[in-house]
Amino acid sequence: MSSCCHVEEDKRDLLLWSTSLLLAISYALALGPADALALPKFISVFTIAIYEICNSMYLGMLVGMISVGILSKVPKEFVLSIMGAKGFFGILRASFAGVLLDMCNHGVLLIAGKLYERGTSTGQVIAFLVASPWNSISVTVILFTLIGVGWTILFLLLSILIAILTGLAFDYLVAKNRLPKNSNEITMPENFQFWPEAKKELSQTRFDMKMFYSIFKSGLTDSKMILRWIFLGIVLAGIIRTTMDAEHFSSLLGPTISGLAITLLAATIIEVCSEGSLPIAGDLFVRAGAPGNSFAFLMAGVSTDYTEILILKQLSNSWRFAFFLPAVTLPQITLLAVLLNKFG
Repeated sequence: MSSCCHVEEDKRDLLLWSTSLLLAISYALALGPADALALPKFISVFTIAIYEICNSMYLGMLVGMISVGILSKVPKEFVLSIMGAKGFFGILRASFAGVLLDMCNHGVLLIAGKLYERGTSTGQVIAFLVASPWNSISVTVILFTLIGVGWTILFLLLSILIAILTGLAFDYLVAKNRLPKNSNEITMPENFQFWPEAKKELSQTRFDMKMFYSIFKSGLTDSKMILRWIFLGIVLAGIIRTTMDAEHFSSLLGPTISGLAITLLAATIIEVCSEGSLPIAGDLFVRAGAPGNSFAFLMAGVSTDYTEILILKQLSNSWRFAFFLPAVTLPQITLLAVLLNKFG
């Protein structure tokens, strides 16, 4: 009976299938010769935007889906053991895991959703999300060349600070019953030892094509809930790029309160991958002379990302939970941005 219901649920997922179809058609049109197709200008711009966004995102999404498939095969006890116990040190470990993970924000969303499902505490999931998107090793190295090693390290440390404080705030609000608790949380078995148990599991695992197919299938199936919102985010980002040129913002984004306000607004409405945010952040730092705005653009793009907010709502079944992400992070980001502009 449950499997039949699951099929019916998939058939009713009009958002997933409609956005998938729109993206596929747009991508195919972008591959065709523009002159021969004689498309209206706004459609042509939209299809090119979809083409560019998909090309920048697909690798991170694919790695994210595979990671989700692997996590689905790992017992919950192992996931929780790696992430650490709840509390400060668990949140600290989750923050560093986010920094070290070399993946864009859209791939990170898939993994964060699976971590939530596997019972990781609310604070750890949120800290992982906030720390991850632009702090991957490859992106950090690119940022070295744009704003320098010193400023990059400072941005990195401040983002980890925000991730930790945000994770602690979420755990506090959950403890006070202001936010819903992760219903998937479990209690670790007493005397659980990671390495002996891991060796036992590995010795019983057959690494064959059947297992790899199962991982890919699980990753695809378990990612559907999140992919539907990511695809919607791509469509919205394409519409925004069609109607708004992000480069025009740079002349307005100086190191002033109004410039910072416009930066936060731009970060909210311009959906870009971590790699796509770097040139804009570098331009804000160099041309606008606003290190605080540069930091705010990188961070606010995470905390106000509408795809992320929708997915958090889907995971927790609570709009309050979803909107507490920007409510908790934006004041921190704004304060640090003002200080960076003032003393930078």
